Amino acid sequence: MARKTQTGLSRRGFLAGTAAVLGTPALAQTGEGTTEIERDLSGVVRRNISSFRSLDWRPYFSNLNGGAILVDIRSRALHYWSADESVYKLYPTSVPLTEDLTRRGRTEVTLKDPKPDWRPTPSMKVRNPEWPDYVPPGPDNPLGTRALHLSWQYYRIHGTHDTRKIGRRSSNGCIGLYNHHIEELYEMAKVGTQVLLI
Repeated sequence: MARKTQTGLSRRGFLAGTAAVLGTPALAQTGEGTTEIERDLSGVVRRNISSFRSLDWRPYFSNLNGGAILVDIRSRALHYWSADESVYKLYPTSVPLTEDLTRRGRTEVTLKDPKPDWRPTPSMKVRNPEWPDYVPPGPDNPLGTRALHLSWQYYRIHGTHDTRKIGRRSSNGCIGLYNHHIEELYEMAKVGTQVLLI
């Protein structure tokens, strides 16, 4: 007999509904007694859980002088380690929309901006000519409440006023955090903090 979930829907009914929403083929039974949709969904869950996990700094940095920030584009996560290893933080992020906009490699924090204003880059204006030329600091600013400028021109780790972007490929190149997370990171990071995007 099919077990019922707390909502009264059987497990098979739930999976059938999920298959319909996802546009997946019918619930074909596999040899192990599970359905194909169960196998597909379990793989998705496993990948999501394993991708957003704590990491050790040693495979990525030779030292923690000045602290270190690792941004993992694939898992959409930012890791921060303090110089004395007493603080480790893991934040969900937004990442660049496409590979063309994505930059990887080593850089560092060159400026801490407590009230960022925003100007679209020339290439952003080409792609989005309707965007304003300038947005002053404030609640509607695309850079949120704080920004860490990197040594690469136009690249920043910053907050966002649009929280729907976090956890998605949604930026024009920068790394976005919830405003309360960038405010916390801003206090810990220093000019000179090493940054690695992978």
